[in-house]
Amino acid sequence: MRVHEQDLEPLSVGAAILGAGGGGDPLIGKLMAQQAMAEHGAVELLDAADLEDEAVVFPVAMMGAPTVFLEKIPAGDETSLAVQRMERHLNQRVTALCPVECGGMNSMIPFVVAARMGLPVVDGDGMGRAFPELQMETFHVFGVSGTPACIADEWGNVVLFETVDNYRLESFARACTVKMGGYSHLVDYPMTGAQMKQSAVRGTISMCIQLGRALEDAKREHRNPVEAVLAATAGTLYGHGVRLFFGKVVDVSRRTRDGFAVGKAVLRGVEQDADREMTIEFQNENLVALVDGEVVATVPDIIALLDPETGLPVTNERLRYGQRAVVIGIPTPQIMRTDAALAVWGPRQFGYDVPFIPLEQKNAAFYRQVGVPKDKEHLLAAK
Repeated sequence: MRVHEQDLEPLSVGAAILGAGGGGDPLIGKLMAQQAMAEHGAVELLDAADLEDEAVVFPVAMMGAPTVFLEKIPAGDETSLAVQRMERHLNQRVTALCPVECGGMNSMIPFVVAARMGLPVVDGDGMGRAFPELQMETFHVFGVSGTPACIADEWGNVVLFETVDNYRLESFARACTVKMGGYSHLVDYPMTGAQMKQSAVRGTISMCIQLGRALEDAKREHRNPVEAVLAATAGTLYGHGVRLFFGKVVDVSRRTRDGFAVGKAVLRGVEQDADREMTIEFQNENLVALVDGEVVATVPDIIALLDPETGLPVTNERLRYGQRAVVIGIPTPQIMRTDAALAVWGPRQFGYDVPFIPLEQKNAAFYRQVGVPKDKEHLLAAK
């Protein structure tokens, strides 16, 4: 499969949905990728299974506070600079790129570099959504080293990291990113094709395109766009999304702290959710959603806000008082819910003293009706 310039719009929409409110607004990343493809042509999208075991794969991304990215426009070649520096350090040529995360703007960054360098992009990533920290990747969970890693800024500054573990990579790279002005461009977790096949969340780029196409079809056919998004998740590795709440934003607070966009949004229910209130807390991405004080969804499951008229995702940096939004939940794949994975990105890792309860269990009646992927059928077993 080849990803063409016209595929970038649906890709950006789907990526913003899987970004769980974070990952950076895909707009600027999309414009960068469109420019690169207009100059250099389409990019091959590889199934992970088609990688040679000895292939050299570089995950690439933007690191930092998404709000900063809207104000400090990149030069465009930062990630290519980091990739080339990594090649020199390893004395190896990269075979393929992949997203560090499929959510938000970082779904676009591999296509910018791939078009410029004539490389393919692997259809998979290390998060299956967006997360705020570098150790929060399936690559880390499966024992892949995050370093050597390299970050670059728009001035041409490049920093190479060798750390004793992936947590220290996050700490050091975050501090350096703050000094670079709030965001940087990153290569980390360099790995073999065999490691990519074992540790990646597969099919995420094509799923993003599928979600975006579903919204395009719904608009053309005058169908409910939110229902179209939820239906498009069915039959995927994730499983059917579920509607959680419909409300109007009555309060939103955010601040940039230690390189993260941190805050919360409060929605007052309308229509079927009248007289109810939802609170969503986020650190770049939406982490916990509560209705009238009861937890209804938590990380790692995806909490996303959609415009009720268009179905387009509302990212946290664009969330404003008075907006109406439908809040949906999308279950994450089982590779992201193992004990080892939850020890990295479960709600307690973000300071919330609540257990992770899968959306399928929270909404068992709904999922008994619509079904779940085979590897999740145990979640619906009667108790």
